[in-house]
Amino acid sequence: MVNCRYEQVARYILDEKCTLRYAAKHFNVSKSTIHKDISIRLKKHNKELYKMVREILDYNFNVKHIRGGEATRKKYVKKNHAKNA
Repeated sequence: MVNCRYEQVARYILDEKCTLRYAAKHFNVSKSTIHKDISIRLKKHNKELYKMVREILDYNFNVKHIRGGEATRKKYVKKNHAKNA
């Protein structure tokens, strides 16, 4: 089982340093499926790879409030710019 989906997902997350949502969109599956692939299947079959992926996912979790705030700021800057133009 070298080319199983959970290992492909893990390698993709490592290469792209992406979020679960982005990986789910890339593999055309749900976010829940990706989460289960990583947190259960990968953890059970490849602990070293799991630890590396977990670091990236933990980082993404810790900065999501910053990304959300930045997205909101950009939304209102764009909205106000269009109103003033």
